[in-house]
Amino acid sequence: MSQTADEVLLMEDADRRARAYTAGIGARPVFPTADAVRNLVTFDEPLPDRGRDAAETLGLLDDYGTPATVETNGGRYFGFVTGATFPVAAAAERLVLAWDNAGLAHVTSPAAAKVEAVAARWVLDALHLPSTAGVGFTTSAGAGTLIAVAAARRALLRRHGWDVDEHGLTGAPQIRVVVSELGHVVITKALRVLGFGTAQIALARTDEFGRVDPAALPPIDDRTIVVLQAGEVNTGEFDPFAEIIPAARDAGAWVHVDGAFGLWARASAEHRHLTEGIDAADSWTVDGHKWLNTPYDSAMVILADRAQLAETMNSDAAYSSTSADSQKNLTLEFSRRPRGIAIWAALRTLGRDGVADLVERTTGLAAEIARGLDDSGYTVLNRVVINQIIATADTPEETARIAAAAQASGRTWFGTSVWRGEPVMRISVSSWRTTAADVDDLLDLLRGLKAASDRGVPATGRLAP
Repeated sequence: MSQTADEVLLMEDADRRARAYTAGIGARPVFPTADAVRNLVTFDEPLPDRGRDAAETLGLLDDYGTPATVETNGGRYFGFVTGATFPVAAAAERLVLAWDNAGLAHVTSPAAAKVEAVAARWVLDALHLPSTAGVGFTTSAGAGTLIAVAAARRALLRRHGWDVDEHGLTGAPQIRVVVSELGHVVITKALRVLGFGTAQIALARTDEFGRVDPAALPPIDDRTIVVLQAGEVNTGEFDPFAEIIPAARDAGAWVHVDGAFGLWARASAEHRHLTEGIDAADSWTVDGHKWLNTPYDSAMVILADRAQLAETMNSDAAYSSTSADSQKNLTLEFSRRPRGIAIWAALRTLGRDGVADLVERTTGLAAEIARGLDDSGYTVLNRVVINQIIATADTPEETARIAAAAQASGRTWFGTSVWRGEPVMRISVSSWRTTAADVDDLLDLLRGLKAASDRGVPATGRLAP
């Protein structure tokens, strides 16, 4: 048999196993059993001197890896604002793997370059952002934030006559960053990587809902980067963009919006008011692998000034000089996979109406969860403006016990967090697969755990489905 024929057989085996995994969604525990996790020790073997059979290697991965996966691709996973994967996006990824094209420029893949260019245009259209903006398809909103802040600092320094490309940062005018006291940790990480210390970061106070309070903003001038949020990580709240952005822009500041999941609210006429004024910002980040339900990893960094993005991320070389619109000149990576293709596939298949329906349907399910929790003796702590719910039981200890029992049940999974110093259950409805029946099952489980706890029955252990 030829090498190509062997390869095709191996791919068919992989596809068969992947189809079996997909067909089993909903039948497996949402979080793996303790036995499945213990069995991962099977992978702890020495690097073989002689290569092993490819089919046997794939079988090992499936036999021991698959049982220890978390069913994030299902409808009963409510953790970390993690979407499932739309079938067309997964199918497109399979084709991209077969192509094995580097998505850095037209010269390495005319197909990838074209499709990602169309995807970029559609993203701006779906999000109602300036059509002239630049879009880089990157790994995460965290990476996108790093890119955006680097571009912001470069632009502000240039306005003050400092060429960071020539002189670096030593001796440069000091740039300050204003960020919400409830800013996502990836913002802090991006700032740290870029060399911003705590002395250069001012925390903006927030109101009772978790939004930056415009009346309590730290001083802002033309050496300030202001980072706002579309979708606070716990409450899902939106900063008051229409009040803050014009004032910041008038002061000469750069405004960046971390919209990892919340920016997709702009795709829905019903929820677009939450983002009023956001289009006047200088830059935005948004994930595909959260609310758009594309495969990991998938995100976008968007700059209103396309040239600023291209100049900051430029990686032209003597052997690889391309246009400013090449993705290698819009992202951190030179060698990169064409992540925008899955975005294109999802947007083309959903259309505007489909994206809006996804946002509205999952937000509606989140509201249903909030009502059910409230009726079952829990306290919901946020207004549930989009797809996020935070709630508590009667005491921090009871909240922790119930959350742990739910996570161990195999029927569902959601995370925990801390809100205003209080431990909370954090539930996110992000998956296109989540149905009213999944919500009913979640509420039935939590209702039973609360009732058992009220009777003094320990809320621990794996429960029967």
